[in-house]
Amino acid sequence: MKKNIIKAMIVVIILLFVVVCPAINAFIFHIEITLNQKSSENIFLDPPSSFDLRNVNGTTSVKDQLGGTCWCHATMASMESNLLMNGNWIAAGESGEPDLAEYHLDWWNGFNLFNNDDDKSSGGLSVHQGGDFLMSSAYLSRGEGSIREIDAPYPQSYEQAPERYKKSYHFYYPQNIEWYIAGPDLININIIKEKIMSSGAIATYHCADKDLYFHDYGNYWAFYQPPSSPDTLHTHNVAIIGWDDNKITSAPQKGAWLCKNSHGTEPPEGGYYWISYYDKWCCQHPEQGAVSFQDVEPLIYNHIYYHDYHGWRSTMSNVIEAFNAFTATDEEQLEAVSFFTAENNVFYQIKIYSRFKDGNLQNELSNKSGMILFKGFHTIALDYPIEFHTGDNFYIYLNISTGGQPIDRTSYVSPLFCGKRFNMFQDYIINSSANPGESYYRAGSQWLDLYYYNFSNPTWDCTANFCIKGLSNFTGIRPKICCDGDISGFEIKAGSKFIDEFNITNCGDFGTFLNWVIDDWPDWGTWSFEPSMGRNVPVGTWINIKVSVYVPNKCNARFSGNIIVKNTQNQNDYCEVPVVIYTPINKLTINSQFFIKNLIYHFKNYFNQIRR
Repeated sequence: MKKNIIKAMIVVIILLFVVVCPAINAFIFHIEITLNQKSSENIFLDPPSSFDLRNVNGTTSVKDQLGGTCWCHATMASMESNLLMNGNWIAAGESGEPDLAEYHLDWWNGFNLFNNDDDKSSGGLSVHQGGDFLMSSAYLSRGEGSIREIDAPYPQSYEQAPERYKKSYHFYYPQNIEWYIAGPDLININIIKEKIMSSGAIATYHCADKDLYFHDYGNYWAFYQPPSSPDTLHTHNVAIIGWDDNKITSAPQKGAWLCKNSHGTEPPEGGYYWISYYDKWCCQHPEQGAVSFQDVEPLIYNHIYYHDYHGWRSTMSNVIEAFNAFTATDEEQLEAVSFFTAENNVFYQIKIYSRFKDGNLQNELSNKSGMILFKGFHTIALDYPIEFHTGDNFYIYLNISTGGQPIDRTSYVSPLFCGKRFNMFQDYIINSSANPGESYYRAGSQWLDLYYYNFSNPTWDCTANFCIKGLSNFTGIRPKICCDGDISGFEIKAGSKFIDEFNITNCGDFGTFLNWVIDDWPDWGTWSFEPSMGRNVPVGTWINIKVSVYVPNKCNARFSGNIIVKNTQNQNDYCEVPVVIYTPINKLTINSQFFIKNLIYHFKNYFNQIRR
């Protein structure tokens, strides 16, 4: 009797193993994927109490600035950190740590007496005298830089202006620059922390008056300027690389930002110090408090069309719709549009037209829209390139839902910032220029030329343009994607995980950079790719892609298809990787009818014996 019961239990176990286990495994696999997705989505919802980019290879070494160039060093510290975080420095074939040229920005920013393309006669700062992150963003958004330190070596590039352009230069471009404010009661502090963890160092500003706001704690330095204190003259830009919620400063509450300075590896922490969360300006100043230079990559565009040489200098808050008019100077394809937004949570709509006639934009060529969470500078890739011939006119339309349209115009800057401009320091006028027929805004049902707009200050008239740019490449010079390898397996167990690999490269024109994505794959099995997309692949660099697939639970079968890898800069450029996988004949299925009949027969006999 007991033997029969044991035999029956063995049969039931076999049935469970054969039928139920695969379903359970599939269910567990689904749960694992779901948990992994949720984990990646929620990883930054509750930042840790302390963090340091140095512990994750997320920041570069401390520099030693010359002159009033702290703003240049803070800008490059943020960009270099982002290149480490996103891997684009190594992906571009560079060696060592990212090292960008602060003094090329210092000389060629366009706001100084040395060079201003809009005003060759007079006006502007003295070189090495100071600047801010709006000046940095103007220089970077024009594609003037940044270049590598080895392209403009220190200290020669401080003493004498490096060349503005050279074919040998490697240019790096931030696709996005975002401005944050911690806000009253630090309501946005987690956003800043999350951005440091995901995008790298954040450039900031504070009053570094050691007589008033500095405290030496022995093994660290800390600054704290009370919000109610008067403004002082000694201002400084640094880069935030971490934080500690329990750090003690002279502020009434704990918590401070860990900052990388640019005055060498001075003690006690080798060129690093702390600024209280509750400082008057650090992460609070609307223009310099917390600025993140993100998605930094090799400049992949041959030409940037713009009229706003000095970038974002003011905002026309009552203007929602605007467009800039351009004329193609070569055989080119328009691939992206860039612009500034003056507020958070902005809905944008971009349209490209080929004609402006009788007061109306005509012949729409492209339309793209989306949401932008944070104010700042943004680069938006078009869904497909638009080709233009030399002499063709094209018009870039931009609708911004809130905050108004940022503009360039004649403006004032001060070499030092601490909440206001000081009478004992001269304010410097930065002359901008404009021409009729470049920028237009909608007023009611009409398009009006911004050149003829009457500002409250007459010196601004006839100097303004909207901050709308077009980014293009020459049509004869393009990256091209090439694949090598296949995905093939024989005698692969049904329902198992199969792993293989293939390679891709940029086989296009020299000097181009390839952006790619895994666009399609067979509709059988569960697939994953590592990596599944990439950017800025130089010519001749091979990228290895690991492929894993859970093969369908079907024996004696052939599974085939293709993996499609697409060049995201050219919808017609893609390569196919062939896939073929064979599963073996399952020995358990041979004479399966006979096996099942006998299994049922024996099971009935055992069951009848148990009943008796």
